Amino acid sequence: MTDTVLIIGSGPVGLTLALELARYGVAVRIVDRIATRSTTSRAVGIWPRTLELLERQGLSDDLVARGNRVTAMNISSARKPIARIDLAAVASRYRFALMLPQSDTEEILERHLDAAGIRTGLGVELTGLDQDDAGVSATLRHADGREETARFAWLVGCDGAHSTIRHALGLSFDGDTMDTSWILADFRLNGAPFPPHEGFTDWHPDGPLLILPLGAGRYRMIASDGPAGSAPRAAPDAAAVQAVLDHRGPGGVALTELIWSSAFRINERQVPRYRDRRVFLAGDAAHIHSPAGAQGMNTGMQDAVNLAWKLTLVSRGLARPALLDSYDAERRPVGAAVIAAAGRMTKATLIDSATGRALRDGLAHLLLGFAPVQHAVVDVAAETSVGYPHSPINGASRHAPRAAGSRVPPVEGEAPYGAGDTPRFVLRADEPPPPGLLERFGALIDPTPRSAAGSGFIEVVRPDGYLVLAAPAGDWTAVAAWFDAFVPAG
Repeated sequence: MTDTVLIIGSGPVGLTLALELARYGVAVRIVDRIATRSTTSRAVGIWPRTLELLERQGLSDDLVARGNRVTAMNISSARKPIARIDLAAVASRYRFALMLPQSDTEEILERHLDAAGIRTGLGVELTGLDQDDAGVSATLRHADGREETARFAWLVGCDGAHSTIRHALGLSFDGDTMDTSWILADFRLNGAPFPPHEGFTDWHPDGPLLILPLGAGRYRMIASDGPAGSAPRAAPDAAAVQAVLDHRGPGGVALTELIWSSAFRINERQVPRYRDRRVFLAGDAAHIHSPAGAQGMNTGMQDAVNLAWKLTLVSRGLARPALLDSYDAERRPVGAAVIAAAGRMTKATLIDSATGRALRDGLAHLLLGFAPVQHAVVDVAAETSVGYPHSPINGASRHAPRAAGSRVPPVEGEAPYGAGDTPRFVLRADEPPPPGLLERFGALIDPTPRSAAGSGFIEVVRPDGYLVLAAPAGDWTAVAAWFDAFVPAG
């Protein structure tokens, strides 16, 4: 049978997964039922942790060169300053949120995928799938009506909130739809009262307003638009956008061109599991939530990174098949946490009681004035705080500086964890590993250990940069035992 992975959906999540697998030498086919790519901006924020992970395949420099770096967010309430969130506090070389229209992100990702010799099959729709213990049979319909049935080792649904794959698996999409309508607009303006690398949000009594600078004189606005009715709202025109800016904005903002607008409602939903035997879900096909925090696309792209190295090792027979169960065990809690945090943030901005707003504003002003709170907020937004403390593949880390499952920050001057053409674990130790360890597990371990900086521990770092095990210095037996349990028996 074929060992190819079929990816359904060619947005940022599907493209990221295809790039990761292709970099590791896994055969990939990626298709999408859309006939042509959208040119609208849609998701615009790329956070530091995502940039760290994309750096492993040489993408981050291209993205950063095209986008606008937002280094701070100014928060007010009815034009009264509340706080300023400074992203310089994030523990990453990417100390900013990168504003880049999704159409540009997709163009860059696809260009790299083309360079790897893989072309996206646009206008190709999945119409049926059947899986067994050995693989997946997929029926694909082409734009000209031709149908084909092909066999794949694995199938991944990256096909968005209305996922065909999710429906084919019969998976529920549990959650709620908020009863507030929202509007979104991209525009150019005169008179921006804030620097081009800073965002602005106002928790106005009539509803929140967010303005983000996309670069080159282009801005993004998101604002609530009152209670949702039974009929969908029309996309706002330039006059409606200007009225919101006048009423809730910082003042002195004159819209000169409306580029794109839409109206939407917020859904908070998640599937009960991300894996069904040989089929996986990633991105909006598995979880959707409020745009507060701009973490939807990032969470999906990190789903893809998490899954790619595991699929690679299992496909090559280098890891036990049970490793793939850790994808759901790790990423579904992350998705649930993002949904909950974004929902809380959104609801906090929609408080309609004057007393409640005063209490919210006072607490936010007080708490965000403390550096530790600022750092915690920034780490959550940047997704550098994401970790897998309850992962089934974690080993021990008792008394170690870092807990198993936590992110290991990249070290300046070192290659990113997981770089190269095969997913390998990195050993951080202040002593060389015994030769027998590398002989037995050389296909899994980077042959060049890195310094543990006198921590007194041996750290084993996963290909996606998370700590999987920390053993006391000299305890190579514990390291070998973990790898023995990781690799297939026999």
